[in-house]
Amino acid sequence: MSLSKVFPGNITSKGKATNLIVAVIAVIGMAAGIGAYAYLKKSADKPKTASIKSTTLVGSQRPDFTLTDVEGTQRKASEWDGKVLIVNFWATWCPPCRREIPAFIALQEKYEKQGFTIVGIALDSKQAAIDYVDPMGINYPILVADTDGIAISQEYGNKLGVLPYTVIVDRQGIIRHAIAREVHLDEAEKLITPLLSQN
Repeated sequence: MSLSKVFPGNITSKGKATNLIVAVIAVIGMAAGIGAYAYLKKSADKPKTASIKSTTLVGSQRPDFTLTDVEGTQRKASEWDGKVLIVNFWATWCPPCRREIPAFIALQEKYEKQGFTIVGIALDSKQAAIDYVDPMGINYPILVADTDGIAISQEYGNKLGVLPYTVIVDRQGIIRHAIAREVHLDEAEKLITPLLSQN
């Protein structure tokens, strides 16, 4: 069957048939592009998982753990009881984790004497953590969890395994905030300073 029989009177040469096919393909492609744009725009308007505050354990007693620090000493979470505590799950290969470390160094320096500390839990090998910690001048304890850190972070409410993941604990050991994304200095200060004034 020739195209002139399918489209009587409209197509009289091979060139016009080719043009019609190209036009039909272009219209289909344009429709697909518009559909894809609408879908992606709708997806972009939804909040990203990594920026959602975790609330799973907020208001609960923090779980205990025992891990080894970069110097080889075993440390328990309970040793920081009575302090306002940030527990930060991070890794050397995670860019947002590395970006928030200078803020944590500043917080530790500024508030340590008020009964505040940060504990970093590295989801890395011991050597990778040491190689990163020493040149950075990190002034708070870094514990090495390797793959065990995933389970510990989940116990702290990180159900999706997002890094960085930060939990803020009050002096009574109650989880007050859990954040599944990079934390900035001004934000962290606003969250910890009310807790520092509580006994």
